[in-house]
Amino acid sequence: MSHHNVQALMEAVNRVVVGKEQQVRLLVVALLARGHVLLEDLPGMGKTVLAKSLAQAIGGTYNRLQFTSDLLPSDVVGLHYFNPKTNEFELRRGPVFADVLLADEINRATPRTQSGLLECMEERQATIEGVTLPLPRTLLVLATQNPIESEGTYPLPEAQLDRFLFKLSLGYGTREDAREILRRFREASPLEAIQPVISVEEIASIQREVQSIHVSSAVEDYVLDLTEATRKHKSVEAGISPRAMLALVRAAQAFAYLEGRRYVLPDDVKQVVPALCTHRIRLTMEAELHITEREVIEEILHTVPAPVEGAFSR
Repeated sequence: MSHHNVQALMEAVNRVVVGKEQQVRLLVVALLARGHVLLEDLPGMGKTVLAKSLAQAIGGTYNRLQFTSDLLPSDVVGLHYFNPKTNEFELRRGPVFADVLLADEINRATPRTQSGLLECMEERQATIEGVTLPLPRTLLVLATQNPIESEGTYPLPEAQLDRFLFKLSLGYGTREDAREILRRFREASPLEAIQPVISVEEIASIQREVQSIHVSSAVEDYVLDLTEATRKHKSVEAGISPRAMLALVRAAQAFAYLEGRRYVLPDDVKQVVPALCTHRIRLTMEAELHITEREVIEEILHTVPAPVEGAFSR
């Protein structure tokens, strides 16, 4: 039954976000794989609408946090403040206590504040002045960053990029998409009509199911071959990490689940590789001049043979 609810979740978001089926699918994959997503786009591309519609469709809490250069770690996680009425210190939880957090323009905050968000993403917990509190199990951080090297930004360090399961871009879309946006948003925002189609509790139980989706040794070999290829490619200085390799398997499991399968096919792995690996490799300075990370990943997908006709379900 849950599988149908996940399909309904994608449909609900697609009713609001126009012409972005592929990105919405990967966003839901990230949610089911307990990952986070970095959206790289110019302002006004619909990132907020995407985050809000997802939160509404899972009946979850949504917070948006605008990252600025003067934002402090306590603005993200919260703080203890003195309440003169009760004469005691009280805990004020920060915006990270949510099911969906939109961290807007994350690269405008200082590294210290960025790393405050890191523990929350990785450990699903927040430490506020020495007190560690659990965060919602299903916490999904959707962080955005401006692609244009704008004034006053701190590029995300590699260790931080590695914490994002996928890096996606919404982009402008086609002329027909643009016309559809004009029409869909002319009268009222379709966001207001979104009803929850799946519960946060259901998402949590699907996340557990996803982990038990079967990965055959042939698929494992394929993942190992791809991982090795990113490390040995002549244009690459640093390939994907062991954390990224594990993330690749988990994302492929979630992709298989969305397809209604209890086992992973090589194609599930292929579908998630570009969004998962592009931001995790570092090119040599020489290669940077004539090739992009995306082209390197595409090349690896073409050259590393995928297993054919195997017993993937056993």
